[in-house]
Parts: sequence; structure tokens; C-alpha cells
Amino acid sequence: MKRILKILFFMTIGPGSIIVFIPCLIISFLGSPGFYKIEQSQYIGIIPVLIGLAISLWCFYDFIFIGKGTPVPIDPPKKLVIVGMYRFVRNPMYIGILFLLFGEAIFFKSFVLLGYTACVYCLFHIFIIGFEEPMLKTKFGKEYEDYCNIVPRWLIRFNCNLTKI
Repeated sequence: MKRILKILFFMTIGPGSIIVFIPCLIISFLGSPGFYKIEQSQYIGIIPVLIGLAISLWCFYDFIFIGKGTPVPIDPPKKLVIVGMYRFVRNPMYIGILFLLFGEAIFFKSFVLLGYTACVYCLFHIFIIGFEEPMLKTKFGKEYEDYCNIVPRWLIRFNCNLTKI
């Protein structure tokens, strides 16, 4: 129960702020052509939102049940997660969040939200390179280095051979 509360708190503060709170602030302060009158073409934005949500939930599941931890930095996985979406790309949870943001930008017809999505990607990249990857190399050593040599950071590759790890 304690782990679930940590995850819910983290999801609300971290991804929840990035996906919901900040985009709402952007739309409320800067406006959005699609906010006041929704056109049929905007509904296409729901597709990347649903894809992003599915990816994120799958990753949370893998962190909890395979990694025996959470995505919360204070309770990281005890085991390196290289199953599920992590077989194809090293950062699927971030990709899921980016899909969600991209879908929001389409739905609200907002170039500002699209720019925000690009900024979030850059911040994710800096965080991954500067903090997350060095921490994972320290924690999991050669296993993580081998994983990094096989699985790409951002571009999904379906033919990754993880039998060497």
C-alpha cells in the first residue's frame, strides 16, 4: 500500500504536472484555437494521448512488478527492467509522456503546446544524460552498460537481442 501511495504521489507531482497542470496553465494564459470550439479534426489528438497513456501505464507496471521498485527516485527499482517496452527503447516512459503532450497539442491546436513538448523532450534528454544514466551505470554496472549497447535511448528498435545480458 505504501508503494502505491508513493507512485500516486509521484504521478501527481511529476508526470501529472508535466502532462496536465503546465499545459492547462499554458492554454489558460496564452489561449488555444482549439480550446473554445472543438472541431472534428482535433479528435485525432486522442490517438497519441491513448498510446502515451498505455505506454506509461505499462512501464509503471514493469517498474513495480519486475523491477521491484517504483519510478520514484526515492524508491527506484532493485532490478534492472529490460522487459516490456524496455526491450525496444531505453526510455519508454518518457516517450509515453511525449506522446501524451503531442496529442494534447493536436487536440488543442496549439503550437505553443507543441513547443512545450519539444522543451520537455530537451529537459528529459538532459536529465537522462546528466543524472539517470550515470546513476544506473553506478547501480547496475556492466548489466546496464551491455543494455545500453544493445537498446537505443530514444528510437524504438524492435530487433534488440537482449539474450547477451
